Amino acid sequence: GEYRDFIRDGGYRRPELWLSDGWMTVQSAGWQAPLYWSDLDADRPTVFTLMGPRAIDPAEPVCHVSVYEAAAYAQWAGARLPTEFEWEAAAASQPPPAHRYDPLHPHPVPASDVDDLQQLLGEVWEWTRSSYDPYPGFRPLAGAVGEYNGKFMVGQLVLRGGSCATPPGHLRASYRNFFPPAARWQLSGLRLARDA
Repeated sequence: GEYRDFIRDGGYRRPELWLSDGWMTVQSAGWQAPLYWSDLDADRPTVFTLMGPRAIDPAEPVCHVSVYEAAAYAQWAGARLPTEFEWEAAAASQPPPAHRYDPLHPHPVPASDVDDLQQLLGEVWEWTRSSYDPYPGFRPLAGAVGEYNGKFMVGQLVLRGGSCATPPGHLRASYRNFFPPAARWQLSGLRLARDA
């Protein structure tokens, strides 16, 4: 529900909420809502899913947003996106989720104790404000290619947490995902952070 409030409050029309390159992207791409959302003025707006269109559930985490959208929403909410290290420190004490890997048929799991952090793993990939850089001291193995060489790390930001479509071997607090800032795919969502 809160993300719809952000939209209703002109969130996609207020440049003061957006990073400058994010605002340029919103303007050039014509974004007005998360990817796959439609009928926003209707009583029951819809989202297109793997199983077809359905009503947006206000209790579900928002997903298919870019880091630009996530950061603008955080600004609107008086918060910010966490750094990767803040996210990892918060997730370190979390048990693995009761997660069934079935990307075509998600199986929601109720949240735990309301005083604890909720659902860090297995809901949506959560954007951080951290660049996808190697950890201090990281050295790739001789002959390593792919995501761990420099050409794939440039211009990417870190997402953490996994989603309902994440294979169990990748659904852990230490797993790092990365996308360019304007990417709106792979069940990417957000978590807010506030300074104490």
